[in-house]
Amino acid sequence: MKLSQFKFKLPEEKIALYPAKYRDESRLMVIHKSTGEIEHVNFKDILNYFDDKDVFIFNDTKVFPARLYGNKEKTGARIEVFLLRELNEELRLWDVLVDPARKIRIGNKLYFGDDDSMVAEVIDNTTSRGRTLRFLYDGPHDEFKKALYALGEPPLPPFIHRPAEPEDEERFQTIYAKNEGAVTVPAAGLHFSRELMKRMEIKGIDFSFITMHAGLGNFRDIDVEDLTKHKMDSEQMFVNAKACRIVNEAKDRGNKVCAIGTTVMRAIETAVGTDGHLKEFEGWTNKFIFPPYDFSVANAMVSNFHMPLSTMLMLVCAYGGYELIMDAYNIALKEDYRFGTYGDAMLILDK
Repeated sequence: MKLSQFKFKLPEEKIALYPAKYRDESRLMVIHKSTGEIEHVNFKDILNYFDDKDVFIFNDTKVFPARLYGNKEKTGARIEVFLLRELNEELRLWDVLVDPARKIRIGNKLYFGDDDSMVAEVIDNTTSRGRTLRFLYDGPHDEFKKALYALGEPPLPPFIHRPAEPEDEERFQTIYAKNEGAVTVPAAGLHFSRELMKRMEIKGIDFSFITMHAGLGNFRDIDVEDLTKHKMDSEQMFVNAKACRIVNEAKDRGNKVCAIGTTVMRAIETAVGTDGHLKEFEGWTNKFIFPPYDFSVANAMVSNFHMPLSTMLMLVCAYGGYELIMDAYNIALKEDYRFGTYGDAMLILDK
């Protein structure tokens, strides 16, 4: 398929700038793949489509406050620094993006905080925007991380055109977030409240947790028309034995296995064996899923409504069927569904 097939007109006002008042009260579009039927319900009604011993697979990655603002030495120019990943704990080395990049060169120092208490030195240029920073901080590593994160703010995606606010610290994070390392939140998981998950437990639904540290590559523009030539950024992921056991037993029983979001779907399709069972995995994946694609593990999926031309939209189309999903997106636009990370959700059922 071609990039241009995933283009659609998304008016700015359809993109959710803020989350729903309550996590589980977003709208939910339910798509039945076998019949093409579409229902419109409330997210908490998702319970009605699952039974005892069905399994939900969640991504328990935790977002850290990756966006910082500092000042360049001498000129005082304001520089945005986006933390990507820690490269070396002992040396305080971080892989970052800087904006505006043209102002930052090797040897420059950046000062952070009202009192300039945090200082970093640029020691390498990795890409046109990428840099390696060495933070000059004396003290234990956990103290350093705490001080660094206190300066940061939630890294809202580029299509949410507003500054981060205090509410985002809680809402730009799933309630089950555990393993730190993501610079964007697995959005489909934002709809699950503690109350809803308790009701799921009472109904006998099982939970399987994997970890994929979602990166900025999810928002990177694709610059090739031929999708086979696009390369995804690598993301770190972990699938443990317990997660595999819960999923594989459900598959063997014939129960529903529901992937919560595109990160989960990419992770489990990376870690699946030739027998269709989930295998333990620890490493990196750059798996890019677009139509046509044969899925091996999940037979249901929850996803938000994604941006035009995005890799997330392509994966959802691969799972739900290109024509059915693009029709559903047209319906979502007419029915005033909210798009993006803080928007509404869809549930796609195989049967």
